[in-house]
Amino acid sequence: MQPNIATLHLTIQTTDMTDEQIVDGCIKKNAIAQKHLYEKFVRKMMGVCLRYADNTEEAEDVVQNGFISVFENIASFRGTGPLEGWVRRIMVNTALTNIRKNKKLKQNIELESVEFMLPSTNQLNESFEAQDLLKIIQTLPTGFKTVFNLYAIEGYSHKEIAEMLNISEGTSKSQYSRAKAHLQKLIPERK
Repeated sequence: MQPNIATLHLTIQTTDMTDEQIVDGCIKKNAIAQKHLYEKFVRKMMGVCLRYADNTEEAEDVVQNGFISVFENIASFRGTGPLEGWVRRIMVNTALTNIRKNKKLKQNIELESVEFMLPSTNQLNESFEAQDLLKIIQTLPTGFKTVFNLYAIEGYSHKEIAEMLNISEGTSKSQYSRAKAHLQKLIPERK
């Protein structure tokens, strides 16, 4: 069966859209623009959400809720930075809301109670596969995993993390330190 003219036009129109056209179309609730935005970012955002979720199903729920938020708030996108960064920030915030909603963030330990210091010479093996690392990160307790993702992967400062999670800056540093120690212990076990 050959595609009809409308289908061909839809395909051409979808692949030729700039970020500005996508945003304008989404503001106008244009289904083609919404579909294009979703298809352009869904895989990357699933990767983001998997880092915060306990399993694939939870990550899929976060992605879905994140895109709902993207479409509801698209008019607030100012275009001062990349669209992908704006979408990523919404996904991270949606993942954090999911964690708070499920009351999983119980691993808050103050810096003063940390009984060890990490050796600075331990580095992750560069040949270690990204998917293997993701699986190990997913096994971390939620508090460790959340702070590790926000600091090491998303690039937030401990001060920003503390504000986002409503914890102290010392707690953020402690969670990150303990997450690194936990990962350094788990990685050799998984190799």
